[in-house]
Amino acid sequence: MEAHHATLPLARQCVLLGLARSSVYYLRRGQRAENLDLMRRIDQQYLTTPFYGVRRMTAWLARAGYGVNVKRVRRLMRLMGLEAIYPKPRKSSLGQADREARQYPYLLRGLVIDRPDPVWAADITCVPLRDAWAYLVAILDWFSRWVVAWELSPTLETTFCQRAWQRALARGRKPGIFNTGQGSQFTSGEFTGELRKAGIAISMDGRGRAFDNIFVERLWRSVK
Repeated sequence: MEAHHATLPLARQCVLLGLARSSVYYLRRGQRAENLDLMRRIDQQYLTTPFYGVRRMTAWLARAGYGVNVKRVRRLMRLMGLEAIYPKPRKSSLGQADREARQYPYLLRGLVIDRPDPVWAADITCVPLRDAWAYLVAILDWFSRWVVAWELSPTLETTFCQRAWQRALARGRKPGIFNTGQGSQFTSGEFTGELRKAGIAISMDGRGRAFDNIFVERLWRSVK
């Protein structure tokens, strides 16, 4: 949409795109100041104790003087894309993301990396804004710890991870192995398809293993 297009007024643009005019002028409401404060506290504690689930995080907030219930903490952690890291039971009926994730083992254990580019790794974290939260994906070279590319997004859709990957490849370099977590953004067919097309081996962290992607986790601590 272009508000000041030379030939197409907004009304006509809405018709062509099949959008309601009201959606053009809609301003998303930010989170309440109280929720933003809670989310910042949750995010800070999660960096220290990524194995805290909803109930343990609720108990920790209570000890810190925040009288919030489990439902509210669950909603805020889901909004931030945070999930406790611990070994989860394998289920007989797997979703699509789980089926794809199981195809890619962790390839970095015992691997000697003595030059740039054999291994890149990626991860997503949430970052606080003035009245909302955004999601940051970074692609890191494991040898130099250099951030090859990054992308910021207001949502957790797969497309912003794809944009970061395309930006990384535009530098004229590519890794032999690309390591990620098992989030739906990285296990999606769209994302793994681009890696396979480029001839890159796909590695994924083990479920519940917080340190398989340790260098990106250290990056998040530095950023925050």
